Amino acid sequence: MEKSSDMYSSIGSDSASQPEPFRYCVQEHESNSSALEQPRHATSVMVCDPDNVEIPEEWENQQYLPPARLHRPFSCNLRVRSSSEKEGVNHYSAFYRTSAGLSVSETSLSPPQICAGPLSSSSQATLRERNIAMLFSEVMADVWFVVGTDSTAGGKQRIPAHTYVLATGSTVFYAMFYGNFAKCTEIEVPDVEPDAFRNLLRYLYTDEIYVDNETVISTLYVSKKYFVTYLTRACVEFLQNSLTAKNVCFLLSQSRLFEEEELVERCWDVIDAQAEMALFSDSFLEIDKQALQSILSRDTLNARESKIFEAAMRWAEAECHRQMKSPTAANKRLVLGDVFNMIRFPAMQVEDFANLVILSGVLTSEEVVDIILHYFSKEKPKLLFPISQRLGLPLKRCHRFQSSAHRNNQWRYRGRCDSIQFCTDRRIFVAGFGLYGSSNSAAKYTVRLELKRSGQILAQLDTVFMSDGSSRVFPVFFEQPVQIDADVYYTAGMVLEGNELSYFGQEGMPEVQVHNVTFQFQCSTESTNGTGVQGGQIPEILFY
Repeated sequence: MEKSSDMYSSIGSDSASQPEPFRYCVQEHESNSSALEQPRHATSVMVCDPDNVEIPEEWENQQYLPPARLHRPFSCNLRVRSSSEKEGVNHYSAFYRTSAGLSVSETSLSPPQICAGPLSSSSQATLRERNIAMLFSEVMADVWFVVGTDSTAGGKQRIPAHTYVLATGSTVFYAMFYGNFAKCTEIEVPDVEPDAFRNLLRYLYTDEIYVDNETVISTLYVSKKYFVTYLTRACVEFLQNSLTAKNVCFLLSQSRLFEEEELVERCWDVIDAQAEMALFSDSFLEIDKQALQSILSRDTLNARESKIFEAAMRWAEAECHRQMKSPTAANKRLVLGDVFNMIRFPAMQVEDFANLVILSGVLTSEEVVDIILHYFSKEKPKLLFPISQRLGLPLKRCHRFQSSAHRNNQWRYRGRCDSIQFCTDRRIFVAGFGLYGSSNSAAKYTVRLELKRSGQILAQLDTVFMSDGSSRVFPVFFEQPVQIDADVYYTAGMVLEGNELSYFGQEGMPEVQVHNVTFQFQCSTESTNGTGVQGGQIPEILFY
């Protein structure tokens, strides 16, 4: 897998620190000889036949019972303990003496001592803590993975693991180690990045999930490769929460590659709502031709056709460079192929068609004449291009007041801020706000709209709108829709300049449910003109 681009925010820290390799040793209790070390391999002590065990007289006096009869030799893996835990060694010696049935020398009255081991620390009281100690450790490791290549991020790395842990968490690993596959202690995995493989092991050992902007795509790949479903879902959820207009085209290609339909649908939601921003992102230039065709075929794009044409030309120029072609008008049309015919030239504004399309030279003279005739002639010629306007997304409204009113000297725009905070229970795209106008007669207002998150301005607009003196709400739109994440409070604010008295809302609702979206409102400290939850301005939120 190639390294994913830096398009996401990080969750959590990098991988946990790896434990130092542990070593096993067995001490001969009867002699003063030094310990025999056997690095990297667990030492097994075979139990003799219980029928031939001679019970020491001292044990009988202390009412020690002989070990239970076993029909076959019994072995146990000795656990190494540190020198500072001698009391623990004695405890485990007693345990093995009474319940494990360790063989003892006929000349010795006590079982062998056990050296300190990696799983004996008092801080490793739970299964998870003990698994953390074994994660990336060569202690008792029975398989090694050679992950990556010299050209992948991090290079080629050799990572130890334990087949029992892997097989219990992945049906693929189970088939590899306990099925009919040939047994192998070293496995080459050249198509996976080492960091992603460590993320997989960390989840299988500890249930912890660490993904970030650098590793989420490669971790998704390895989770699907080894069929670790929950890790796959976590990666997909991370990508869904990371979707923006800047990275959505890249993630669309990746989600189609991984066949993640839910993520594909979320990508389409962002592309439709923030089409112009997505089409002019850097990631749009990197999509394949099939993805480009899917985008240009959509009837729900919230974009002007002239912008769609410009985006297609940008992609064609990038594709010419990839194919080592000169980015001429003829070559641009050549690399676009049938996708070119999906641009709806007849649906453009005449000025845009004349200034952008004709001057670009991508249309033949006959095509230009036919489209102009389509604009002005009663008899429309047959065209190769779609003639219908794109529908875009239907605009939705959240109205937070149950009624409106006006009174003399009750509400006047005086250059002060009217503000309200809101949050939603799902992701939406705010297109603008609905505002009240003059309560006396037609009037002209200068307005500044702002949308903030934690004090940061996400969108700002300075414009003018006309009020006709009625109580209806007048829509004012941002240049581009703004993505609103679920369960996060945003601040909608406006400053209007005008001399006329205004309508205002009353009987405000702190919670409104509309189009399967729940809005919650609360007062804003930035509001200095009287607007709050119960009454005031900003009666509507316009959204997709």
